[in-house]
Amino acid sequence: MNHVKIADRVIGPGHPPYIIAEMSGNHNGEIARAIALIDAAADAGADAVKMQTYTADSMTIDSTAPGFVIEGGLWAGRSLYDLYQEAATPYEWHPALFEHARKRGIALFSSPFDRAAVKMLDELGAPAFKIASFELNDLPLIRYAASFGKPLIMSTGLATLAEIEEAVETARQGGADGVILLHCVSAYPSDPRESNLRTIPHLSQAFQAPAGLSDHTHGTAVPTAAVALGANVIEKHLCLARADGGVDSAFSLEPEELRQLVVAARTAFDCLGEVTYGPTPGEGKGRDYRRSLYAVQDIAAGAAFTAENVRSIRPGLGLPPKHLDTVIGASASRDIKRGEPLAWPMVRLSEQR
Repeated sequence: MNHVKIADRVIGPGHPPYIIAEMSGNHNGEIARAIALIDAAADAGADAVKMQTYTADSMTIDSTAPGFVIEGGLWAGRSLYDLYQEAATPYEWHPALFEHARKRGIALFSSPFDRAAVKMLDELGAPAFKIASFELNDLPLIRYAASFGKPLIMSTGLATLAEIEEAVETARQGGADGVILLHCVSAYPSDPRESNLRTIPHLSQAFQAPAGLSDHTHGTAVPTAAVALGANVIEKHLCLARADGGVDSAFSLEPEELRQLVVAARTAFDCLGEVTYGPTPGEGKGRDYRRSLYAVQDIAAGAAFTAENVRSIRPGLGLPPKHLDTVIGASASRDIKRGEPLAWPMVRLSEQR
C-alpha cells in the first residue's frame, strides 16, 4: 500500500510531508507544559503531535544490575527505571491532552509499549499507533496494536532488513490499516553523517509503503534533505526551550525551529516537481534574453556580413548563434540598421553555399 490515511491526511508519494512533533518527556512532569507543546506544534503548522504511553514498570524493572544502567551518551549512569519514571507521560493526563488536541485541530497519537497502553489509546480515539525502534522486535505488541485496524507507524532504528520484514508482515497480517516506515538512527543525538538518507526511498520500494525519517540530529538540515529524497513523514522532537532542560531537550527543536522545519520541508516537497526540460511558466519571456545574431553596425544592401558587423549578443530576438558561421560571408538583402536582429530574409547566401 503506497498511501496511508491518518485522520483526514493522506500520506504517501505525491502528498506534502506529514510532520510529527514528538513530545516525549519534554513536558518535564507538568501537564501545562504538555498542553503548551500541543499548542506550539499546532501553531508551527505540524500535522500531528506524538506522545509515549508507558510507565516505568511497563518498560522495565527497578534494577541496577548489568544492562539496567545506561552506559555512555546523554543519559549515562542513569538506570532505565529512573529515566522512564522521569520521562513518562502520566496516564491520567491522556484524556485532557487528547481533548486539547481535538480543540486545536491537530492529530494526537502515541507510542504504546504494552497492551494496556494500546487499549487505552484506542478508547481515547488515537487515529494511529507508533511502534518505537526498540519495540520493532516485539512482534506480539505489533500484532496486538494491528488488531485494532489503525495505521501503524514503525521506526526502524537498529533493525536489519529481515527484522523490518518480520515487523511489516506481522502488522499487515494482524489487520493494520496501512504501515508507514520511518528510517531512524537510534542515537541521542545522532550524527548527521550516519543518517544514510538514501535508505528512505529503498524502504518505500522494498515494502511498498510510505517511508520517512524519525530524526535525532540537531537542527533541520537532515529532515529537509530527507524530504528532497522523497520522505513522506518527518518526526522530530519538540521542546518549549532547550534551556528548560528535560530528558530529550538537547536534541529537540524549539517552536520557532519547528515552524522553520515545516516551511522548509514543504518547500523541499514543492521543489521536487517532475522531470522537465525547456522553459517553465515562471521563466516567462526569458528566452528572449538569450543570445542571438544582431547587426552591430549599419550594413548596406549587398554588403557582406563580417565578424565586425555581426555579433552574437543579447537579447534573443535574432537568429540563433549556431548560424553565425553560415551568415558570415553572406550578404545583406537590404539595408540593415545597427541593433536590428538578423532574420533569414535579410541574408542572401552566396552561391558557393
